[in-house]
Amino acid sequence: MIKVNVEINNKSWHKRINNPKKYFNQKLKKISKIIKFFRNRKITFTILLTNSLNMKKLNKKFRKLNQSTDVLSFPSYSPKKLKLIKEKKIYIGDLAASYEIINSRSKKTNFFVEFDKVWIHGLLHLVGYDHIEGRDYYKMNKTEKRILNLI
Repeated sequence: MIKVNVEINNKSWHKRINNPKKYFNQKLKKISKIIKFFRNRKITFTILLTNSLNMKKLNKKFRKLNQSTDVLSFPSYSPKKLKLIKEKKIYIGDLAASYEIINSRSKKTNFFVEFDKVWIHGLLHLVGYDHIEGRDYYKMNKTEKRILNLI
């Protein structure tokens, strides 16, 4: 089971998603079928739905990059440590997502398609995926596509 805490500090999100908690819960039920790590565990994470200015501040503070971004992931554990955890109840970390960047991208597609891409990408970072090297990028990208097709 995957549980999400949703924090919203930007009113624009309410224009798009009436009940964010319900939105996530419907999608998260399906994800544990794909990600082995989620099976037989009680996983919790938090997502902050915010704006580009706040994302820029977070990116500068934590990554030393003075620019906004679509999603930031703050894992509670390193990938190596995460693999060693035996507990069934785990808080895996925090995500932050930018309304303006997602909304801008959605002009070519659909807001919810773009939003799902962003938070799923961030969630995979929380459970140890990365895209620094080519084979890791391929593995993460493949998993993202499988999840998007499922939800």
